[in-house]
Amino acid sequence: MIEIGIDSFASAMYGDNNSLSSVDAMEQLLQRIELADQVGLHVFGIGEHHKKEFLDSATAVILSAAASRTKNIRLASAVNVLSAADPVRVYQEYATLDLISKGRAEIVVGRGSSIEAYPLFGFNLNDYDALFKEKLDLLLQIRDNEFVNWSGKFRPAINNLPVYPRALQEKLPIWLGVGGTPESFVRAGSLGLPLMVAVIGGQTHRFRPLIDLYREAGQAAGYKPEELKVGLHSPGYVSGTNEKAIEEYYPGYAELWTKLGLERGWPPVTRQKFDTLIDKQGVLVLGSPEQVAEKILRHSEALGGISRFTFQMDNAGLTHEQLMSSIEFIGTKVIPLIKNS
Repeated sequence: MIEIGIDSFASAMYGDNNSLSSVDAMEQLLQRIELADQVGLHVFGIGEHHKKEFLDSATAVILSAAASRTKNIRLASAVNVLSAADPVRVYQEYATLDLISKGRAEIVVGRGSSIEAYPLFGFNLNDYDALFKEKLDLLLQIRDNEFVNWSGKFRPAINNLPVYPRALQEKLPIWLGVGGTPESFVRAGSLGLPLMVAVIGGQTHRFRPLIDLYREAGQAAGYKPEELKVGLHSPGYVSGTNEKAIEEYYPGYAELWTKLGLERGWPPVTRQKFDTLIDKQGVLVLGSPEQVAEKILRHSEALGGISRFTFQMDNAGLTHEQLMSSIEFIGTKVIPLIKNS
């Protein structure tokens, strides 16, 4: 069974001319998480950004609020920018979330594709990878040991000190969120960590060689194939028909990704380019419930099997009502189609 969920950046860009207040945007986000739980989605993740357009700078706080309004859905970071954080506090926050949610917390950690956290918290971008490697090591040590002995370059040593509270889950799930660097895939495999692959452009099947690297590194390190879980995170949206999904999704998608392109040196989005992204091998998981379920299964087969798929949905200027409808389609239509395939 492939777990199906949603990742959100707690976007504040809703309403006419993005006029929705932050209070209302947060309340609507919590309503979407509540509905996702009610209709049977398996996981809801909240990202981490430090920009005006998003409300997710304190991810664990949002997830804790969601925990009080849900019963079954797993609650995760997506991703926690570990390089710019203190692993002690990260563990404490998510262990606390795990207690509040009665064992439903997960952490997806990464270096972050948005870099605003580094100067904000006083870190040097030249240390981008070294920071992450060291802090991941400490986080895993804390997760696995009540008393910690550790020393490193970027943080004062910890000499036989306990870290509390402890998570309810015996081994708090820590996923490694990756983009496209082979070293990241090998690192996750060598550590035996579940892998969350963010594929936001191009064709999904092209990531198969990198996922093979992950599995090879994991098996070489002594982990069993069933321990090496792969998740896939991609933009997507579900509506009643393929035509309606495109009509609702394309304008906001084109506007946002053209804006991002100006910042990152990408070409503007055209309808021709969009059409390549929604074809059978393209990254966008968009359309009717039947088409979306087929595409998730096709992506899973192309990647050698995935354990989880998460939609990144709230980046296309969609309304709260459209997002709620999409969540309902996912829970009542897409998940049963995948389960029964």
